Amino acid sequence: MIEDRSPCAWPHADRWLSVDEIAAYLGIKRDTVYKWIADKRMPAHKVGRLWKFRKEEVDEWVKSGSAKESDGDEGR
Repeated sequence: MIEDRSPCAWPHADRWLSVDEIAAYLGIKRDTVYKWIADKRMPAHKVGRLWKFRKEEVDEWVKSGSAKESDGDEGR
């Protein structure tokens, strides 16, 4: 049996998500996640060499409008 590992299927909603998991959740590429951490102050926590995310923090960040493209980014 194949286990469903999508973020919505996990019973622990408060677990830390990886770059790949948060990218899949948001429907973006992992490179975009790294750009948003550096350029748009996406809420992320460095754990050793890895970036980890709280789904709730990222949801609030997106709702606040911080993930919107700036005028200089449109069409790229």
